[in-house]
Amino acid sequence: MKKTALLSLFAFAFILHAGENWPEFRGPTGDGHSDAKGLPVEMGEGLHVKWKTPTHGKAWSSPVVWGGQVWMTTASEDGKELGIIAVDAATGKVLQDKKLFTVEKPQFCHKFNSYASPTPVIEEGRIYVSWGSPAIACLDTKTCAVLWERRDFVCNHYRAAGSSPITWKNLMILPFDGSDHQFIVALDKATGKTVWNVQRSIDFKDLQPDGKPASEGDYRKSFGTPVVIEWEGKPMLISHGANAAYAYEPATGKEIWRFEERACHSSAVRPVAGDGMVFLVPGFGTKQVIALKPGGSGLLDDTAVAWREKKAAPTKPSLLFDNGLLFVLDDNGMASCLDAKTGAMKWRERIGGNYSASPLLADGRIYFFSEEGKVVVTAAAPEFKKIAEGKFDDGFMASPAVSGKALYLRTRTALYRVEE
Repeated sequence: MKKTALLSLFAFAFILHAGENWPEFRGPTGDGHSDAKGLPVEMGEGLHVKWKTPTHGKAWSSPVVWGGQVWMTTASEDGKELGIIAVDAATGKVLQDKKLFTVEKPQFCHKFNSYASPTPVIEEGRIYVSWGSPAIACLDTKTCAVLWERRDFVCNHYRAAGSSPITWKNLMILPFDGSDHQFIVALDKATGKTVWNVQRSIDFKDLQPDGKPASEGDYRKSFGTPVVIEWEGKPMLISHGANAAYAYEPATGKEIWRFEERACHSSAVRPVAGDGMVFLVPGFGTKQVIALKPGGSGLLDDTAVAWREKKAAPTKPSLLFDNGLLFVLDDNGMASCLDAKTGAMKWRERIGGNYSASPLLADGRIYFFSEEGKVVVTAAAPEFKKIAEGKFDDGFMASPAVSGKALYLRTRTALYRVEE
């Protein structure tokens, strides 16, 4: 592996993270890092809560923050009404609460999911929102007016959508991995027109390794959100679909490589990069964390795998890479720290609870948010150290946002500003 490639990927993983804005799922660079100092360590219902604003509907999308406003998508529990909520970051006052779309015949949604699980992406003056194939739109953040919309993409999300959009230069990029169609698209941010649309190249074949038919919906769908990294001085779009991870040229959608993992399905964990590798979690089935060397082209084989770890793999919470360490939280509350280069286990401890939200790293600490409403704070270190634990009234399905010295936390029923 070329030294320049290692350096460029390493540098990408440590780009400074903007302090006031939290523009997309998992923050400014999509990896769960914040450069904030002075975030509260101890917290809970009534403890360091500056405000609490009730929310409505059933929606697991994470909040995004820009220019002193916090935005979230929402949906009715039956999926027939799709909308947006914006609140004032300082006061919690609701600024916008608007139904945007009506869906006459919503697709099936698994009870664990919601009809508003994809997180928006926001920038100055605009927010890009997605509910998957039922609706995609760009809104003016001053007026909440719809600047453009797309409702023409055909995809049976099977369990409801989960992939969040991202932006890169003039593009909004979004995967569609359903039981019927599997593709990834890039839209012009200004107009919503399709710039490229690439079908996933995998051949699902007749049977999965466990003998189940490949036509079964779970084996064809994914909930994954892509990320753009830098490799050998060039941008590379990493996107995890069903049974395979892909690298594309983000400007054109040209496939660079594909790495297949047939024993897994329904990936939801967003890839992270560091130490010259991309860390992937293929999903359910044979659960595992894979450290992949992102060089090469075409169909990659196991020579591209630096290591695999099967004891510490999640299916929903995304990973954290920091200073040569990979922090992993499985769905059932087992937290682990791995050596990123080798996969060797540094520590493995049960912190309790069940988890869908992705953890946050800030100021040498990791924040974990459980489905039961528990918050556990540990040291981001090669030795396990629990720092604090708190409890909120309702549970977390959404991942946190940070702005300044405040955490913005969305539970199933409310949005909080938490700050010392």
